Amino acid sequence: MKKLFAILVPLVFVLSACKSNDAISNTISVAELTERENAILSTTSDQSFVFYFNVDNDLDEVSVWIEKYESGKLVDDQISFMTSSVEESGTIVFANSNRDGNQKYPSFNIGVSSKGSTSSIRGFDSDPRDLGEMSSVWSHFQEASHSIVEGEVVLASICYSSEGMMSSLTTDFYKDVESHIDELKKYDVAYLLKTEFKK
Repeated sequence: MKKLFAILVPLVFVLSACKSNDAISNTISVAELTERENAILSTTSDQSFVFYFNVDNDLDEVSVWIEKYESGKLVDDQISFMTSSVEESGTIVFANSNRDGNQKYPSFNIGVSSKGSTSSIRGFDSDPRDLGEMSSVWSHFQEASHSIVEGEVVLASICYSSEGMMSSLTTDFYKDVESHIDELKKYDVAYLLKTEFKK
């Protein structure tokens, strides 16, 4: 997993440098990665997500964390949690790796890069159940950009089910999590990547 950090951290810097200067303030968007960037992430993680953000001067801090749900019930609200200072624009990278022969627990890596500064954290789910025997589906919000000034925002999800065929969370879930939280009941396990920008 040290290899993941050796590749992930420089990638965060590269992605931040490519950020467009004409982005609208107080928004976050799904990054459009190059084939090379996708290849790097796919060889170091099972699933990964990259987001660009652009904020005004009133917002100078971002928190990013993972919540775990089992059959719709919140069982862990901070598998990984980090807070980082931000300035104007930057990148959030999330990558996870399921258990293999050398790894007892699935791991989650989060990185935040802004104006030449990078912070990262690695967390583990110490009670992962039997994810290796389940089907999985992952998704992120679908809009071109998402407002980030209205409290907590769900950026992405990784969901597992023992039932086999399943679909990802709906677009409505990402728009209004509170009203659509029952969608999580159809999964044995669901991980939500969340963020909140603050003054």
